[in-house]
Amino acid sequence: MERIKLDRLSELTAVSRQRELTEAEKAEREELRNEYRAAVVGSLMGSLEHTTIVNPDGSRQRVSDRRRDKSDKK
Repeated sequence: MERIKLDRLSELTAVSRQRELTEAEKAEREELRNEYRAAVVGSLMGSLEHTTIVNPDGSRQRVSDRRRDKSDKK
């Protein structure tokens, strides 16, 4: 997420503490929040895709492979 959008989200949050936001400001803040959430989840998923678990026996398994194994069992 771009720095300008993060700054705007922070600005709207600060304003909301001082006064009631207008409907347009509320909608803008909600849109920015959703975009921020999507960016955080995407970043986390990207990190997990490249994470490896080392088992006690020394074998390695990628987290993404474990997720696929669990979904196959359902």
